[in-house]
Amino acid sequence: MRESVIKIENLSYKYEKGSLALKNINIDIKKGEFVGIIGQNGAGKSTLLKNITGLLRPTEGRILVNGRDTINVPVSDLALEVGFVLQNPDRQLFANTVEEEVAFGPKNVGLNEAQIKERVDYALDAVGLNDYRDAFPPALSKGDRAKVVIASVLAMGPQIIILDEPTSGQDYRGCYQIMDIAKEFNKRGHTLVVVTHHMALVAEYTERTIVMMNSEVLLDGSTREVFSHPDKLRMTHIKPPQITEVARSLQPKIPINQTILNVGEFGEKLIALKSEKGGNAVNAG
Repeated sequence: MRESVIKIENLSYKYEKGSLALKNINIDIKKGEFVGIIGQNGAGKSTLLKNITGLLRPTEGRILVNGRDTINVPVSDLALEVGFVLQNPDRQLFANTVEEEVAFGPKNVGLNEAQIKERVDYALDAVGLNDYRDAFPPALSKGDRAKVVIASVLAMGPQIIILDEPTSGQDYRGCYQIMDIAKEFNKRGHTLVVVTHHMALVAEYTERTIVMMNSEVLLDGSTREVFSHPDKLRMTHIKPPQITEVARSLQPKIPINQTILNVGEFGEKLIALKSEKGGNAVNAG
């Protein structure tokens, strides 16, 4: 069994002069998982992330990161274990070159020159920005600016990486480039937590999905299991990916006995059914 890296126990959070933003949250994220967190605006997703990273502290309950209660850990120390990529990359850029931007964190924690170079090289290679070391970060495309921020977080060496709406404002190609980078991190052993409104990306990349509604956890399970509950998702104004809904609508004629998550999977099922039926995958009438 995989060990817990983020364990959230009975977490509640209330903003000053505000309503309860999180209500009795219990989540256990294991080492090496790729987790998606979804829910309508105001569901509590960003507040949850800020509690995990120490930017906010629980009103009730506790959060354990690698076994340590975050209430006792400075934010600067948590940043070495949990990398946090904000929704707007421009808020995290300030250096004159990409290389300086990525090197800032390792320098700030006192690593020597050889260690800094190793961290920077690894991070830039991971996001595909080796050729942009001397570029001025604000002059890059939005997709590349997001990659610079991700590289800066990765250079700190965290085993847990949290991405808050990493594809916001990206075009189709940029969305999949960033999620491919996240998938590669996961393959290298990092635990990934991604908050997004892009359901097709959740279905394509995450192995587990947590659905939040009205500051609480509504669903938590494998991504396939979560998207097999369209009625509950509808309560949160979330629609499953189009291909999932198309496949479900065709169920009377095409006997696919599982929730479809992406186009490739749907195609494979149709080919398999066609072979089984001697060339006719769809029942007549």
